[in-house]
Amino acid sequence: MSYIHFPVIAVMTLFMGAFLTVVFGRKSKAVRNILALAASCTAFVLICCLIKPVLIDGEIISYWMGNWSPVEGYAIGIGYEIDQLSMFFALITVFTVLMSCIYSIRYMERDSALDFYNVLFLMLSGSVLGLVLTGDVFNMFIMIEIMTFTSVGLAAFRNNKAGSVEAGFKYLVIGSIGSSMTLFGVAILYGNCHTLNMAQLSSILAGRLTPSTLMAFALMFTGLAVKSYIVPFHTPAADAYTTAPASISMVFSGMVNKAGVYGMIRLVYIIFRAMDKSSVQLLMVIFGVVTMFVGVTMALAQHDFKRLLAFHSISQIGYVITAAGLGSALGLTAGLFHAMNHTLFKGLLFLCAGAVYYAAGTTNLDKLGGLSKKMPKTCICFLIGAFSISGLPPFNGFASKWLVYQAVYEKAVTSGNIFYAFATVAAVVVSVMTLASFIKVTQAVFFGQLPASLENVQEVPALMRLPMWIMSALCVLTGVFYDQVNKWLLAPAAGAALNVSGYIDRMMGEGYAAEAGVVNIPVFAARFSFWNPVVWLLLFIIVLAAFCLAIIGSSGDRASISSAPADAEDGKYATFFSGEKSMPSHVSGSDLFWGFKKNWKGYFKVMDGIHSGRVNDYALYVVCAAALITVFVFGFVR
Repeated sequence: MSYIHFPVIAVMTLFMGAFLTVVFGRKSKAVRNILALAASCTAFVLICCLIKPVLIDGEIISYWMGNWSPVEGYAIGIGYEIDQLSMFFALITVFTVLMSCIYSIRYMERDSALDFYNVLFLMLSGSVLGLVLTGDVFNMFIMIEIMTFTSVGLAAFRNNKAGSVEAGFKYLVIGSIGSSMTLFGVAILYGNCHTLNMAQLSSILAGRLTPSTLMAFALMFTGLAVKSYIVPFHTPAADAYTTAPASISMVFSGMVNKAGVYGMIRLVYIIFRAMDKSSVQLLMVIFGVVTMFVGVTMALAQHDFKRLLAFHSISQIGYVITAAGLGSALGLTAGLFHAMNHTLFKGLLFLCAGAVYYAAGTTNLDKLGGLSKKMPKTCICFLIGAFSISGLPPFNGFASKWLVYQAVYEKAVTSGNIFYAFATVAAVVVSVMTLASFIKVTQAVFFGQLPASLENVQEVPALMRLPMWIMSALCVLTGVFYDQVNKWLLAPAAGAALNVSGYIDRMMGEGYAAEAGVVNIPVFAARFSFWNPVVWLLLFIIVLAAFCLAIIGSSGDRASISSAPADAEDGKYATFFSGEKSMPSHVSGSDLFWGFKKNWKGYFKVMDGIHSGRVNDYALYVVCAAALITVFVFGFVR
């Protein structure tokens, strides 16, 4: 069998697995697990078989469903087109699916209705894989719809858990608004270009940014931003990540939001080829910086392990959007690298949170502590994930964040725009705040005093630890061996996003791009160096300044009981001298940075009002942001 059929077979295998689970797996737990694992493994193997022809040899695979190839120069059928960029995100997708499937075999054993769980899980997996492999914008919309509705079901799957149904409803409303905007944008494009094929749309839209196509761009940009969970479209994500099972939280964070990021990259780099416009670059970087900052500050204020991770997932997507929005090969390489690393370290952290919930029965930071004594293997995995997301060397988060710093700093120098200098500082400061947040989590969950209620906690089963160990190893290896990752994964994927003419010609025929006047964005090798002493000095100054600001911001009058939290126990913050009665004092997750929250209480009051929990407010944010994006596009994108 020719490997050109593998992408379609991989997608259909996941959908077929969902169907077979309904037919044969409703009565048997073993059959359900075998079917889900077989479908996940098959999709993983099929996509891995494309590594050599696509990533190494540089081939672009085109596949027309039902052999409906272009007629007289027009694409009338649904086409799949797999270049190195599609392949990069497909690998992320199938890896995440396989890890989640293995983990859930034991993690979900205490839940009921697991036949529905497997159906929703496999349909979600098939939709994301289909989205990143398709070359047709309407087919992309169909996959987005499947992705949205299965995500709603999985967010509310544990409907006996407080807030789960509400989280699913919020996801449904906001996701439907985003999907509708995407559909309207697709309809406008079809009305103007009479085709839905991405390659042909790209060739037709060359130099044709009319008012109607600008409207389509604004709508599709907004719709895909909703799927990426960037601020202010992030509000349903925190609830969905928190209430969903941990095996699904890692899927939401590892591949569902990456599907939105992939769609945005395809939109701005391939379909509209708008990344040579400084206005589009500025739009994406503004969204990225705001998302970084809001996400990390909200994470610092959380008391629930998974909800804290949810806001960090939003924050880290800000890094990806910022870097990808720079419009340079270096920036795109940095964004893709951090997207991959985010899948690894954030997926690992969600699995660790699931392990804690499985063993201790709670993710409330104030009810946990000392679990390193009972769950040392989970603790090691968590520390690797925490070091990675915080950007500490030699873990992968350091390598990708350093590349982001370089890309944004280079943009500041070459453009002369002071905003990019601010964005560089913001990226470093957010990384420092991320580290502070994970110091809080580490102390609250794994160190400190072990509560009496957790004396009987045991390490989780080996089948749950296996994906955690695999992802831990990859967090180290992808950081240490960056050069190999760049050579075999990042450089080909970034080059594919910039190789617009090659993408068009493979789908529509040789020479089609030249006839349409399509010119590629120049591809430059990503320059990456750890050892530039000047840059290290600048980074040290920025980190030192951020540290000083954090100290100033968290320095309250601790000698006064009035400066302690309102719910603090009497004497809890008093100075301790010798001679007092010996008693353990557990510093809970709400205590470690209470001074910071006190001094930033005005900001957190505003954030608390924005995150009201009311779906009407969240829908209003989406509509208002869409209006602002539309005004910006019509005013500045030409």
